[in-house]
Amino acid sequence: MAYDFNKIAHSYDRLNHLMTAGLDIAWRRKAAKAVTAGHNMPIEVLDVACGTGDLSIALSMRKCHVAGVDLSEEMLGVAINKAEQLDNEFIRPTFDIANAEHLPYPDNTFDAVTCAFGVRNFVHLDVGLKEMIRVIKPTGRIVILELSTPDNPLLRPFYNLYSRHIIPLLGKVIASNREAYTYLPNSIEHFPKGDTFIKCMMNAGAVSATQRKLTLGVCRMYTATKPNSSVSI
Repeated sequence: MAYDFNKIAHSYDRLNHLMTAGLDIAWRRKAAKAVTAGHNMPIEVLDVACGTGDLSIALSMRKCHVAGVDLSEEMLGVAINKAEQLDNEFIRPTFDIANAEHLPYPDNTFDAVTCAFGVRNFVHLDVGLKEMIRVIKPTGRIVILELSTPDNPLLRPFYNLYSRHIIPLLGKVIASNREAYTYLPNSIEHFPKGDTFIKCMMNAGAVSATQRKLTLGVCRMYTATKPNSSVSI
């Protein structure tokens, strides 16, 4: 069962930036660029498990019309407050509570769908991926960011020390919540990565699935498309 992110909503961004030395900001920008590459703007994008809205806002700043959905009311509250600070030249994202496994949109609604650091928390990964594919238009783009363990065996001991000991300690000190930041490295370690996750995407109905390792593989960006002949999955 996924962790209740309502408990850490108001410290979530600060800890993310601290734990990644600000790299999470750059990762989201790369994802937003991957979404919009080759498109005539604006496009309609659904940001699934949007959390505090950082990717939704990065997409808005690239002239996308964005709908962000998440199960956590507290996280969405933070996202709404951020969106209200956007310059008037950008179209502010809209945010709603919704389950990624039961998206409240018709088939073939969006030009693209994104998810940043959220698919690890799907209770049924296959169902969530099928829903993401269902709501995008044929040939629409899927872009997923997810944390990962590095492949390099020389890096793994240092990564394990940081993820298993330092991250929970930071969670305890800054968010007064060691539990949430023990859940984080555990969920990363047990989540399918690389080619295994690509197979999950293709089994859900995606095509042309690829991965790009970011920052020595501690983050991966997965991209895929919906087949042109695809209808409801």
